[in-house]
Amino acid sequence: YDFCYYWLHRMGHEVGLLWAAHAVHHQSQDYNLSTALRQSSSGMLLGWIFYLPMALAGVPPLVFVVVGLIDLLYQFWVHTEQIKRLGWFDRWFCAPSNHRVHHAVNDIYLDKNYGGILIIWDRIFGTFKPEDDKEPCVYGTRGLLNSWDPLWANATVYKQLAHDSWHTKNWGDKLRVWLKPPGWRPADVEQRFAKPAFDLQAHRQLFEPAMTPPLRWFCGLQFLALIAGTALFLWHADGAPLASNLIWFAVLLTGQWALSAAMQGRIDWPLALMLDAAALATATGALNLWQWHQLFKPLTMVIAIFYVAITAYHAGSNAQFNRKPQSLWLLAALVLSAAGDVFLLSPNMFITGLVSFLLAHLAYIGLLRLHAPWFASKTAMLLCLLLALSMYVFLWLGGLPGELRIPVAAYVLVIALMAAQA
Repeated sequence: YDFCYYWLHRMGHEVGLLWAAHAVHHQSQDYNLSTALRQSSSGMLLGWIFYLPMALAGVPPLVFVVVGLIDLLYQFWVHTEQIKRLGWFDRWFCAPSNHRVHHAVNDIYLDKNYGGILIIWDRIFGTFKPEDDKEPCVYGTRGLLNSWDPLWANATVYKQLAHDSWHTKNWGDKLRVWLKPPGWRPADVEQRFAKPAFDLQAHRQLFEPAMTPPLRWFCGLQFLALIAGTALFLWHADGAPLASNLIWFAVLLTGQWALSAAMQGRIDWPLALMLDAAALATATGALNLWQWHQLFKPLTMVIAIFYVAITAYHAGSNAQFNRKPQSLWLLAALVLSAAGDVFLLSPNMFITGLVSFLLAHLAYIGLLRLHAPWFASKTAMLLCLLLALSMYVFLWLGGLPGELRIPVAAYVLVIALMAAQA
């Protein structure tokens, strides 16, 4: 297994497509035990090819899985700077010193020490390099990620390969981009989309966006909630339907993205909290968990109202509430939407909820009208009205009660007009 892993790992550094899957493990500029947890989300798509010899040799699946688990768990402890050289152990096994070299971007360390448990494969095939005290390791990837976004971390190399493959005019190069070593680019693409030369000194500067104390508290609590949610998800995943697993996975992914965006300052932490609540409201509604849905759906709107109100307050002069029309229209729309949520979740309040949402959509139309003429795109309006008509016909044929036909018609029309104005 370790021999097959060596070649999988080595090709993961020498073939662009395989590097796209493996790069996420190397992107951290810090080198500690958490680096070991940065595992590829797409490595299994092609990684199995390297273990085919074991299958052809008749290795039982259970043995393969157990040995693979041992190999993976062994590699956890080698991701540390706290353990220095270990003498004779370093000559035979993948040890922290050897693996630090593997993660370094220094010229002398690049693409070395691929072994998972045994380092002898690197000695045999000429890829071994001992750690040099005169050349401290600098970690990360050549072409810094500079982001906490888990989606971008997994997609960035694929995007670069697709970009170069699309823009090169040579048909052979369109394929070579995916098979050549990382960093290789067609000449015409390099000329049109030149990149700066690698600068080791720039890579010593860690990506550490400033965070306020409230943001730090939010991120810490969000991280703990994600750990708990992931543990709960994995505990129940085997016995849950695929659709349910996909929904909860999307909730966790939303939480991770919101956390990363808040840490980078792309969104404020109340907006991240609103995204969390919205994801939970969507999931609980889709899975018919109505008691929880009745909590998270209104909570999402309350957080949105709070966020818009605070933002408008701080945007005003002398800390006075910002009375600009867009703030008032948006707050009115959110308050009416929140009221509609509460009414629709209450028995015998359907018409009241419908009216609340109708008024909310009118407020949204007022908001959208501030920066655009009325229904500037006639094509968009026509398409939205046709879609609304088809939806109304569907509801009518599905047994829409007579007393609701006029209110629902008005509601569907207003939604169509809002979409057209947007």
